This record gives sequence, C-alpha cells and structure tokens, in this order.
Amino acid sequence: MKKTASKVKVLSCEKYVSKRAVFNFKKKIKVISSAAVGGEYEKKGPLGKYLDIYCEDEKLSADTWEGAENEMCRLALNTALSKKKLRDENIDILLAGDLMNQCTGSGYGLSEFNIPYIGLYGACSTFAEAIMTASCMIEAGVVKTAAVVVSSHFCTAQRQFRFPLEYGAFAESTAQRTVTGAGCVILSESCKDEKGVFVTGAMPGIVFDRGIKDASNMGAAMCTAAADTIERYFAYTKENPLDFDLIVTGDLGKEGKSMALEMMQKKYPGIVNVYDDCGVMIYDTENQDVSCGGSGCGCSAVVSTGYILNSLEKGEIKKCLVEGTGAMMSPQSLLQGNSIPAVAHLVRLESVV
Repeated sequence: MKKTASKVKVLSCEKYVSKRAVFNFKKKIKVISSAAVGGEYEKKGPLGKYLDIYCEDEKLSADTWEGAENEMCRLALNTALSKKKLRDENIDILLAGDLMNQCTGSGYGLSEFNIPYIGLYGACSTFAEAIMTASCMIEAGVVKTAAVVVSSHFCTAQRQFRFPLEYGAFAESTAQRTVTGAGCVILSESCKDEKGVFVTGAMPGIVFDRGIKDASNMGAAMCTAAADTIERYFAYTKENPLDFDLIVTGDLGKEGKSMALEMMQKKYPGIVNVYDDCGVMIYDTENQDVSCGGSGCGCSAVVSTGYILNSLEKGEIKKCLVEGTGAMMSPQSLLQGNSIPAVAHLVRLESVV
C-alpha cells in the first residue's frame, strides 16, 4: 500500500514573530480591589502613607522570618477581599509568588483560602508576570475573577541569596535592600460603561544575560531586559512615551535606573520626563540606609498597589506602564560561577473616572 505524505500545516517564521506583539485586551479587565502591606523601612519611606497595613514588628509574631512573609501574603489577600466584602468563592483563580525556594511564602501563606492556586516565579518581575497571566486568563474567558498576591521580605531574601543577618555583612554601594512587603490585586471582567482602573495591555519580556556575576549589582544585570521590553512596546504600538503619565520599572535601583535610562533615551529622549523606578521611589535613598534603593517581588507590588493604583483611582495618573524586572538566578547558580540572566514583563494600566 502506497504511503501518502501527511498534510501538516507549517507556520512560517514570520507568523511566529508576529505573535511577539503587545497583548491588547478587548475585554474590560478591572482592578476591583487591592491592598499593600509593608514593614518599618517601607512605612518611613516617601510612599509609606499608601500602605494599607504597616507591620511594626517585621516578624509578625511568627517564629521565623519565613513565617512572617507567609503572614504578609495572607494579610494582603484578606485585606483586598475585605475591602469589597468578597469571599473565597468570588475568586476563580489565585496567582501568587515570592522569592523563597518553591514559592513557600505564597504557598504556606495562602493555604487557608479555598481558591484554586497557581504559583508563579519570575523573581522580582513576578508581580507584572502575575497580572499579565491573570489578565490573559480573563481575556480568554476561562475565568472571570482572579487574585494576584506577591511578596518579599528583607530577612528571608538575605538568608537565601546573600548572608544571614547574623553574619553582619556590609552592603556594597551598588546593592539594594529587599523590600519587606506584599501586594494584592483582584481583577475582574467588567461591564462596558464601568469606571475605575483597568489592565488594558501587556507585553512579556525576553531573557537577557549581560554577563554580570555580581549579586550585589542587580540593577546592572536587569537594565538591558528592562530597556528592551519598553523599547519593543513603543516600536510595536507607535506610541510616544509622553502619551503616558508614568512609566516605572520594577526595581533597578539608582544604578540600574540610570543605565536603563541611558539606553532608552537614544530612541526616546522624552522618556526621561515620565520614567521612574519603584526601587528608587519606595525609599528615601539619601536618608535611609538602603544603598541603591529597593528590590524584591514586594517592591513593584507595594508601589503599584499603594501609590500607583491610588493615583489612578483619583485620576491623578490616567495612563501608566508598570514593568516588573527580575534577575533569574538562584543561590546555586551564583555559587557555580554563572552570570545573572534577567527578564522584564510589562502591563499597561489606564484610569477611567
């Protein structure tokens, strides 16, 4: 019997490339509630007044620092639910992540909620990654309501990625302080005429490796990925950075912010007027002992759920790009002498008041 060639449809490379476009959501994906939790350093920073919960005792009466981060996750989601009198059954899916091994901060901290759970890890880009993923699920129609919870804690991050506090190590000038904080956003498909804050678009990042091996200089490791995603966004949309009231990166700190800005200004000189970095915004880098600023999953999460969403709700900011930047290394990869790859995911937030 003669065999016939199977008719397999082969997609051209050109079609694959076209899929690297900005995700423009057709459905109105509304931020229906949010909550920001922070510690002592965050409360004393310039944006401290935007915290919903201030943890004066950063151990939160837990036996360990890891237990404290678990509790911050619980507090963030519980507060966001309480604000709108929502219950577990009102949320279709929960996407969460942190910096600890196997995302134990969110896994343990959110275990008491009766909500289907997906753990995510994008290092410090996890907040933007989770919002993008949740929005895509709502856009696809597989869920109507999704909750995002992201956290980090200075002491847990020090123990895992650098040195335990008991070691007494000094931070280098290019280092950043991991933010002790958690942020929660609840998203839902909304009606056409509703007002509020909406996720209207997103763009996933591409991994870049600059060959940086210094774990005390995350800004240098992440700045190229940060600049690339923003430049690809504007190249695709043909928009101007000045169309936005604010464009923020996740946590490049002063060092990485200046490097990313230098790259982006070559194509978009006007971006300097609207660009900032959450790692610089969250702390008073001149008067607080934070070296180059803040870092960690909780950095962009706390700045976004606190200051940015508050400003959008009031109409003080109408259009904003929030980009999460993440250094995709592990303690093992650093010990093995590997360099630090990075990725940056972007979401577009718009206010209708």
